[in-house]
This record gives sequence, C-alpha cells and structure tokens, in this order.
Amino acid sequence: MEINISDEFLGTVAPLVVYWLYSGFYMLFGSQEKYRLHSKKDEDEKNLVSKKAVVKGVLLQQAIQAVVAIILFTVTGSDENAASNVNHSIFSLGRQFFTAMVVLDTWQYFMHRYMHQNKFMYRHIHSQHHKLIVPYAFGALYNHPLEGLLLDTIGGALAFLLSGMSPRASIFFFSFATIKTVDDHCGLWLPGNLFHIFFQNNSAYHDVHHQLYGTKYNYSQPFFVVWDRILGTYMPFSLEKKESGGFEVRPVKAVKDN
Repeated sequence: MEINISDEFLGTVAPLVVYWLYSGFYMLFGSQEKYRLHSKKDEDEKNLVSKKAVVKGVLLQQAIQAVVAIILFTVTGSDENAASNVNHSIFSLGRQFFTAMVVLDTWQYFMHRYMHQNKFMYRHIHSQHHKLIVPYAFGALYNHPLEGLLLDTIGGALAFLLSGMSPRASIFFFSFATIKTVDDHCGLWLPGNLFHIFFQNNSAYHDVHHQLYGTKYNYSQPFFVVWDRILGTYMPFSLEKKESGGFEVRPVKAVKDN
C-alpha cells in the first residue's frame, strides 16, 4: 500500500524531528571534556534551569511552530498546485536559500538585540533563554513562548514568504537552519565540523554571547556575523585549549559596559 506524505506535512514535521536527532548526536559527545567549551560540572552548576524544564519549554515552542507552519502552508497553497509554475533549478533554489538566510539573520539580529536593550523584554521574556549560562544542544530553542513566536516562528515565516520558496524547498531549508541553531548552542568544538569552517557564527561565537561579559555583543544568529560587524556589536575572541581538557573562549580585548 502506497503512503503519500505531503510536502507541507514534511515541512512542518521534519525540522522538529531533526532537532531532537541532531541534539542527541551532540549529547553523545557531552561527557567528553576534550570537546567541551565548558566543563560538565559548570553545565550542571551554573545553569539556572533543569533539563526537564528545558525539554518542556522546547516542546511547547515546537508545538507553536507546527501550528504556524500548518496555517502558513494552508494560506499559501499546495506545493503540488504550484509545481508547474515554480523554477526548481539549482540557481533558483540557491537564490531562495540565500534570500531566506539574509531575511532570517536580519530579523533575528534586530529582534534579539531589542530584547536585550529593552529592560522589560529582557527581564520578562529573553532572560529565560539566558538561564543557560552553559549552552547545550537541546537547549537551543529553550525560550519564553512569546520570544519563540516573535524571534523564531515569525522570522521563519518571513524567510519563507519573502524568499518565495516552496513547501518542498522549505523542508531542506528549515532542517538546515535547525541543525545550524543546534550546532551554535551545542557547547562543543568538534574537529572537522564544517559549520566552523564555513561560518564565523558558530558555537564559540555564540558562547561569548551567553557569558556575562558578552551579553551586549554577538547578537547575530544563526548564519552570518554581518550585522554585528556593521553595527559595532561584534566581539572578537580566541579559542584556547585548557590543560585540564576542552577549550576556553576568551575575548581578545576589554569591553565597556555601555
């Protein structure tokens, strides 16, 4: 018996499944200190929220994302109906992916920065994400539900609409974006990681932002660092091996609290 699964369904479900599968892959390395940016002891002692609460928070955000995705696909129409009118060439897909990356980066940079600069937004909404002083993979989407809606869900919807991608293309784009977000929060520096080779915005870059000295810097996520560089919120850092094992991320210059 043939089972037909729509692109809209896959576009909704695939990023959620990829999130937990890829997070699980990184959690396998979590007990090995030689790959960590912070020790396992620091992860257990410094974080201000339990892993059980993180799982619940992520599942809530993913449920909201799924509902918005279903509504979005319903409003924009079926991929099958549009298939004959859509150019699926490599060039066209590359343009759509790049446009979506720029839109998502731009939206998230300014919304993320605003949530830090507005004291009410930070205290009541964004501070929930910063309870993870030591980030780890499946905590990537641990946010206040309103932040998840404003930052990730609406940002993703804008990227989908403005890039003109189809539901089928969105399966691959949002799965890729999910993997990249998990990688940025994994708290690991693995040898041969292609994300570290092709993207300056990586796990070490984002780790700076989660530390007390870096909360006003490195807002960019999840792909590029362009807005941080243009608007003066880029904090350079060095990555050094620790004698006790693992790595340490250090800012390379003193910063002012402005």
